[in-house]
Amino acid sequence: MREVLEDIQVTVLQVNEMAKSKFDNRGEWLFSGITAEIRPGDRIVLLGGSGQGKSTLLRILSLLEPFDKGAIRLDGQLPAACKPQSWRKKVSYVAQKPVMRSGTVACNLRTVSELHNKPFEEGLARRYMDAVGLGQTDWGKQASDLSGGEQQRLALVRSLLLHPELLLLDEITSSLDPASKRAVEKLLLDWVSVRDEGSERAYLWITHDLDQARMISNQVWFMAEGSLLERSVTGVFFEHPATEQARRFIRSLQEVKGEGE
Repeated sequence: MREVLEDIQVTVLQVNEMAKSKFDNRGEWLFSGITAEIRPGDRIVLLGGSGQGKSTLLRILSLLEPFDKGAIRLDGQLPAACKPQSWRKKVSYVAQKPVMRSGTVACNLRTVSELHNKPFEEGLARRYMDAVGLGQTDWGKQASDLSGGEQQRLALVRSLLLHPELLLLDEITSSLDPASKRAVEKLLLDWVSVRDEGSERAYLWITHDLDQARMISNQVWFMAEGSLLERSVTGVFFEHPATEQARRFIRSLQEVKGEGE
C-alpha cells in the first residue's frame, strides 16, 4: 500500500490491523489489515467498488458493528475505556438511508439535547437547517413525510448538533439535487475548517462521485481486494494512482459518468 501523507503526530482516531469476516461466510474476510489514522482537519473520501465493506468500516468506527481482529482508538482510548454513548457523540455516523425518529422535524432536532441532557441549541439548529436548504421547513411536520433528500439533510443536521470530532458520512448526498448537494458540501467544508474552543474536526466520506471526491477531500482512501490498498493526497491519487485496481476503478466511474451525459 502506498502512503503519501504528511507525518503529523496528533490523531483523532487510529485503526490498527482491523479485520472483519464476511456476514455469510465467517471463514473469509470481508477486509483485513486495515491500518490508518484520521487527524484533525482531515477531509477523507473513501472510495472502492461495491462489496468492499466501506459502509461496514464506518459502522465499526462508530461502534455500531463489531469487528473480529485489530484495534481502534479514539483520542488514544480503546472502546472499552469509553461509554458507547460518549464515543458516538464524538464519532457520528450519518447513513445513506437515514432513520428518522418517530415524530416531527423538531423532535428529531431535539434528539441530541434529550439524549445527553443538555439545552437545545435552537439557534445553531436553525443555522444548519438554513445552510442545507431546509430553512423554510415546517418544524411541526412529521419527519416521515419528508422526501429522501430532506431526511438525509435533517439527519446530517442532527449529527452536527452533537459537536462531533469526526463525521462518518455514507453517501449522504446521493438523493440530493445539485443545488442541495453543493449546499451540503459547502457546509461540511466550512465545518471541518473551524477551530473553536479547542475542538478538532475531521470527516471520512464515502462517495461514488469523482467530481465530488476531488472537491471535498484532501486525502483518499481506496479499498479493493479486501484491504485498504491506497492512502494518498487527493491530487496524487487521481493523477497518479499507484495500483492497477485504482486505475480501473477511476476509469469505470468515468465511463459511467460519460454514459449518463
